[in-house]
This record gives sequence, structure tokens and C-alpha cells, in this order.
Amino acid sequence: MKTTKRYGKKAEGALGLWVKLARAYHTFAHYTAEDIRSTGLTQPQFGALESLGHLGSMQIGELCRKQLVSGGNMTVVVDNLEKDGLVERVPHAEDRRAIIVRLTAKGKKLFEDTFPKHAQYVAKIASVLTEQEQEDLSRLLKKLGTGLHQ
Repeated sequence: MKTTKRYGKKAEGALGLWVKLARAYHTFAHYTAEDIRSTGLTQPQFGALESLGHLGSMQIGELCRKQLVSGGNMTVVVDNLEKDGLVERVPHAEDRRAIIVRLTAKGKKLFEDTFPKHAQYVAKIASVLTEQEQEDLSRLLKKLGTGLHQ
């Protein structure tokens, strides 16, 4: 039995969208996760490295917002990156209570060595869509995501 009879055409369309979006996300995430693992980092570590590499030094709270993770999780991620000599914590220049996380020279080198390759890999797997389709999908996904936050 089609769901249209049970839930209506509008709900059927929304349910279909949800299933397709979830499947596409999981497939895309699977392939990008494999590429990230090849760097020797976990996905959260790679995400933190990417944020710091592109946006510069920031407080852990800001890093959490950029990565959409909780403070406790990000503290563990930063702890592990710090143990590996990829980031360091430094006191904030104006606020003695705040700590800034920044890439070390080793962290910058790893970012510069790995991120361009990862970006090319993501471009390769996204190439099943034309550039225009990628732009359209990006715009629509942004509209969906920001519309849900209102």
C-alpha cells in the first residue's frame, strides 16, 4: 500500500525526501570518513583541524559551535590533538578566564598536507552532480536547515 492513502500526498513527499536525504548523507559520509581515516585522525579531530586551519585560533566553545558538538566531546578531541602536538591551548589576551586553541606548526603542516587532498576527494565524489546541481542542492539544503531553526 502506498503511503499516500495512509498519510496523504504532502506527507508522502516529505517522507520520501527524508529517506533520500538520509541515504545520500550516509553514503557521502561513509566515503568521506574513509578518506579522513587515511590521515590518521578521527572525524572530530579532522573537523577541528579543518576549522582551526581555515578560521584560525578560537575558544573551545566557538569550535564546538563550528563542529556542532558538545563541550565535553570537543575537550576530549582537543586533548588528543594536543597530545599529538597538533594544537596548543594558550591564554586569551584580554580575558584571563578564556583559553584559545590554535594549531601548532606540526598541526598547520598536517592541515596543509591533508586538506587539499581531502577537498579534491570530496569534489570527486560530488561530481555525480554537475556544478550547477551542486550549487542548487547546497542552496536548498541551506534553506531547509535554516528554515528548521526558526
